[in-house]
Amino acid sequence: MSTVSHFALLAILLSATAASASDCLSIGQAAQHVGETKCVTGKVLHVKAGAKGTHFIGFCAERGACPFSVVVFASDLKDVGDVRRLEGHIIEIHGPVKLYDGRAEIILHRVNQLTGGSTLIPPMPKNYDVEKQGHYSAGSMRPTKKPATVKGTVNTSTTYGNEADASGEPPQ
Repeated sequence: MSTVSHFALLAILLSATAASASDCLSIGQAAQHVGETKCVTGKVLHVKAGAKGTHFIGFCAERGACPFSVVVFASDLKDVGDVRRLEGHIIEIHGPVKLYDGRAEIILHRVNQLTGGSTLIPPMPKNYDVEKQGHYSAGSMRPTKKPATVKGTVNTSTTYGNEADASGEPPQ
């Protein structure tokens, strides 16, 4: 292959990459495309977990004023991973744009719907329970509790080694 062919191939690849990046809508444009399958891009400002384990990915400082959000249901977390790791990253999400409660949203069912930040999502731990209350965090480990010490009593009637010979009785 000649050098000109290499440059032509490189130019085609770069233009295809630029074209795919420009196909994504901003979060403000998403509401105009309800009912269509689109790509929406934005910076994740927060990820909130609801009461039943549903996670809401927000792109605005105030959730109620945001024109777009991403929803991950608890049943999909095993296929998506730990979405809390997306905070602070620019992502692109692909899927059908739906209208819910006056706002555009995309429901995230699989990690392959994401580009840009999906490499940051580790899988959920096997024992993760979204409805489990407490101090569980998917990214940190706590030391195990020390086992309780068992105190036993010493049996004074047991004989050891040569003590039996000292009693003066002949061995049997």
